[in-house]
Amino acid sequence: MTRTGLWLIGARGSVATTAVSGLLALRAGLAPPTGCVTQRPEFAEVPLPAWEDLVVGGHDVVATPLEKCAEPLAQAGVLPHHLLSHIVPGLRAVDTEIRDGYHPVTHQGSQADAARRMVDDIAGFRDRHGLARVVVVNVSSTEPPAPFVPEHGDLAALEAAMADPGRAVLPASSLSAYAALRAGCSFVDFTPSTGIALPVLDQLARELALPYAGRDGKTGETLLRTVLAPMFTARALRVRSWAGTNLLGGGDGATLQDPDRAGSKLESKARGLAALLGHDVVAPLHIDNVPDLGEQKTAWDHVSFEGFLGARMTLQFTWTGLDSSLAAPLVLDLARLVAAAHADGQSGPLGSLAVFFKDPLGSDEHRFAEQTRELYRWAGELRA
Repeated sequence: MTRTGLWLIGARGSVATTAVSGLLALRAGLAPPTGCVTQRPEFAEVPLPAWEDLVVGGHDVVATPLEKCAEPLAQAGVLPHHLLSHIVPGLRAVDTEIRDGYHPVTHQGSQADAARRMVDDIAGFRDRHGLARVVVVNVSSTEPPAPFVPEHGDLAALEAAMADPGRAVLPASSLSAYAALRAGCSFVDFTPSTGIALPVLDQLARELALPYAGRDGKTGETLLRTVLAPMFTARALRVRSWAGTNLLGGGDGATLQDPDRAGSKLESKARGLAALLGHDVVAPLHIDNVPDLGEQKTAWDHVSFEGFLGARMTLQFTWTGLDSSLAAPLVLDLARLVAAAHADGQSGPLGSLAVFFKDPLGSDEHRFAEQTRELYRWAGELRA
């Protein structure tokens, strides 16, 4: 594989900063690739870009330098303190490739104007570094559910509407996806936002022969659910209810304190559970902002299930983790895998990457073991 761009939407957020810091550490041999799925033996002969081949840039609506973004992550235990002094030059270099992102409130002009600027930013990045291709990954803050979607998948009508300076046709995440496709880039949505999950953008991706993947990275509570729920169905045990509570701080906690934004995340997390169990189930789920937790996230689940002769039983589990530490290696994995799919001529949704997502595009499979087998099968095809 030749040099490949990784363009991050939300490039100065916690997940992006951790991913960039980790990439720099991996290149320098300062850290092992723990958590990187593509370092498993199953991918040893898959033609993936090497860590040294990934060049990073991105969009963001904030201007805080990456090295300053890294400092609170080190204080929270996401980044080792000893690492910072070694990677600051690399963070500064990436900073020079971060451009102003689109914000629907502060943007003046039409969405078509914003999309053209974003396309130029990505194309300029690709040309400056002589990149064979660029993978655009959305790791920005979760949006509220879109109040509308373009109808009928009519691309011409969408683009005409985008030219109206008084009208916001697309959510910000979908505008980023549109710009990525128009720049000739594959796209990954690591958030539950609308993003590329619109028929009109699927149509555009297929017309331009571009692959995409998403959505909503699966890193914690839902990861456990996709492992545990199939256990109940395989043993013919009936789940009566599955309640969950998420406690988190940091930027995610502040963002998801907004009920509208939390709605996107809750919908994404809930959709897979019914599919996993094979029936609808009472599944109340809460997300609470606890600023004191910082980058740490705790999930507590209570599962009520029924066994032989109606015996009532329960399972409870608690998961505490650093979400950015869990998400960042997956972002790097997805950049490598989607770049390989693009080089292979694949287009449309990459359902074989469902194992990475809560709400996978292009796949109805939610069981973790089956998703993993499908990923390895797909990797075998790439090797061939």
